[in-house]
Amino acid sequence: MNPADAVEARVVPEVLDVVDAHHHVWELGVRDQDWIRGPELAPLRRDFTLDELRGEARAAGVGATVLVQTVTVAEETPELLALADGSDLVAGVVGWTDLTSPGVADELARLRELPGGDRLVGIRHQVQGERDPAWLLRPDVRRGLGAVADAGLVHDLVVLPGQLPSCVRAAALHPELTFVLDHLGKPPIASGALEPWSSDVRALAALPNTVCKLSGMVTEASWTRWRLADLRPYAETVLDAFGAGRVMWGSDWPVCRLAASYAGVLGAGRGLVAGLGVGERGAVFGGTARGVYGLSPPAGFAPPHPSPRPSGGVGG
Repeated sequence: MNPADAVEARVVPEVLDVVDAHHHVWELGVRDQDWIRGPELAPLRRDFTLDELRGEARAAGVGATVLVQTVTVAEETPELLALADGSDLVAGVVGWTDLTSPGVADELARLRELPGGDRLVGIRHQVQGERDPAWLLRPDVRRGLGAVADAGLVHDLVVLPGQLPSCVRAAALHPELTFVLDHLGKPPIASGALEPWSSDVRALAALPNTVCKLSGMVTEASWTRWRLADLRPYAETVLDAFGAGRVMWGSDWPVCRLAASYAGVLGAGRGLVAGLGVGERGAVFGGTARGVYGLSPPAGFAPPHPSPRPSGGVGG
């Protein structure tokens, strides 16, 4: 049995407003994913559509999702917005535009006018692929970040651990902009090392305009041998540093399929927050994403009442 499926079997689901705050879709005939290279990524070299996701998400009790960009190609964001416009599942889109362009403000306004433009909630750049560790601090990038803030959008950070200090500086320089750290900043879970990642992520969390996604963990661990105990120190670090009100769960589907099923990733997330109160779990699995991205709650949903956090930290 896949380790994630074993986790899912042990964790008792509860009725929450579950939002998947981070997933992707792609059709290779429409838009190539040039990052899918090498035999280890071969399972991802096929189409992954909203129809396929919908079946897995609905079966897992997920009511809404945030669709996130994958490539730095201007044409991709309008395509994602159009998908969201015709979807009863995708509540928000984190797209891409060239932050270094002098016309970034006009481009953001244009995107908002497209079909599905009302679902544009954030912008992301593949900072993890930039050679300059201080890319976020470049004057042209900072101008672009200011335009993102002026448009009422958030900025998702997809970075490597060594880039976290620049994230801290950028967030401090732009208090008007909310920065969402994807995948916990990709800590080295497979090795079990916590530092310097832990200190850097705590420095980021000390800034009030920062949020963290509890996502992408299984693919930073050993894909075939990970256990919940391997993920726990990293989840506990971000939950302690940010607080549940600034942490949101995401599946990172379909990339997660390299190491776990959709239901297994959700089960792992439930296991990692099992020691929190119901109100805090509600924040991680829906409330934070809806608040940060401005997503409307589902019709008729009543959020759970907060309950005291039990002693002894997260999980058991």
